[in-house]
Amino acid sequence: MTSPPLARATGAVSAVLLSAGILLTGCGSDPASAPETPATSAPVTTPVAGETVGSGSPSPSATPEVLDGLTIALDPGHNGKNSRNPSEINRKVPDGRGGTKACNTTGTATAGDYPEHAFTFDVAERARQLLEDAGAEVVMSRSDDDGVGPCVDERGQFAGEADADALVSIHANGTEDTSAKGFHVIVVDDAVHDGVEEPSRAIAEQMVTSFEDAEFAPNPAYGKDGIVARTDIAGLNHAEVPAVMIECGEMRNRDEAKLMESEDGRQRYAEAIVTGLEDYFAQQ
Repeated sequence: MTSPPLARATGAVSAVLLSAGILLTGCGSDPASAPETPATSAPVTTPVAGETVGSGSPSPSATPEVLDGLTIALDPGHNGKNSRNPSEINRKVPDGRGGTKACNTTGTATAGDYPEHAFTFDVAERARQLLEDAGAEVVMSRSDDDGVGPCVDERGQFAGEADADALVSIHANGTEDTSAKGFHVIVVDDAVHDGVEEPSRAIAEQMVTSFEDAEFAPNPAYGKDGIVARTDIAGLNHAEVPAVMIECGEMRNRDEAKLMESEDGRQRYAEAIVTGLEDYFAQQ
């Protein structure tokens, strides 16, 4: 299925890329061979996205001029109807390295059935609002949480097509071990496109710092610095701009699930993401 063109999200939400799928695998159950996107039970009712709720952490607006005029691409992982459309999301698409991958997956969920696709979209909408308030233009890979896809190749390509300055793909992990806890940031290893590997790692380093400053701890299973370089993430392989994928935490961990299910928690994640971007661009 051919996806409609993406529109910029300033003043209006971007258009949806409608092609995607359902691959029943977990997102990072094994740190050494974690698949690109998680999956678990069928999704439940999606919460209202974009409702900004205050938190105890400082709002990332101390230096709004840093982001003024930049274009930031946000990719909230998965989508609300992926689980109902297996033929679409199981179809093979280019992985960015000469092979193929499933178009998409369903994502994981908390024990209370709060789905990853709803979490990522809500956090992305909150981050979008903060970024736009700081003067940035925002493009998103999907405009709602009631569709299918887009596929993993499109999730990387749309940022370059929009001439974005950076791409942030937002996810949550689904490790089977419920004691697993913490965030990690994924960057491309041995990048296909020139000029993206070094700035991508620099963004990842700032994200780690901003998440730690917001009192989120890195998952020790994914390296001592909270950053993992991988060649199997199609979205990162296809990205022609500096890009990171953030696994915000472990949805099957009871404490982190409570945080992700709360509006205050999702606001904290969004603020940490925007602060990481501000800190990166402040050094450029």
